[in-house]
Parts: sequence; structure tokens; C-alpha cells
Amino acid sequence: IATLLKGKHKPMYTPSIDTGDHVVVINAEKVKVTGNKASQKMYYRHALAGMPGALKSANYTTLQRRHPEDIILNAVRRMLPRNALGRQMMTKLRVYAGDKHPHGAQKPAAKQLTA
Repeated sequence: IATLLKGKHKPMYTPSIDTGDHVVVINAEKVKVTGNKASQKMYYRHALAGMPGALKSANYTTLQRRHPEDIILNAVRRMLPRNALGRQMMTKLRVYAGDKHPHGAQKPAAKQLTA
């Protein structure tokens, strides 16, 4: 997904220019992990910006049940550059828990992604 957002699959790829495509991810609720990651992998966030005492944590199973799209968003965000260009690329990513999405008018082409 990060490769498509960055545009590395295109011959005109330039690292400092956003040449990537818009990506719509469906069925985020069906993501599977191996080993003990389901119970041991932790996700952290701050409930209030700039407040170190407001650290919230959740393991993979809890996050999968509550917000399955956040798992994909966090993974892809960490693969992109950590600057204004990476934030711009993240605006072109849409993640949906189920197989329904409101982007049918744009005629998205299906692309199978494998691990």
C-alpha cells in the first residue's frame, strides 16, 4: 500500500514529489497476524495532545474489535516519510472495515495485495 501511495511503481517516480495513486482498502477487519502478536502487540496513543500522562494503550485484539481500520492506517503511516510529504500521501489513503465504500463513482481498479 505504501508503495502505491509513494508512486514507486511508476517510471516517473521522484522521492521528493508525490506521484502516487489514491488507494482504497476494504475488509480491514479480516487482517490476520501470526504468532503471539494478537495478544502481545500494543498500540499507543495520547488522549490529549501534549499531555504525557494521558497515554492510552490497546493490544491488537482490542483494536481489531473496536477500530480495525486503525491497524492498517498505523502500519502504512510508519512506512511513509515522516514529513509534510508523508502527511500529504496519507490523505490519499482510505480504509474501510467492511467491503462497502462510497468510491464507486471513481471506478477503482482492484489490486490483490499479499503479505
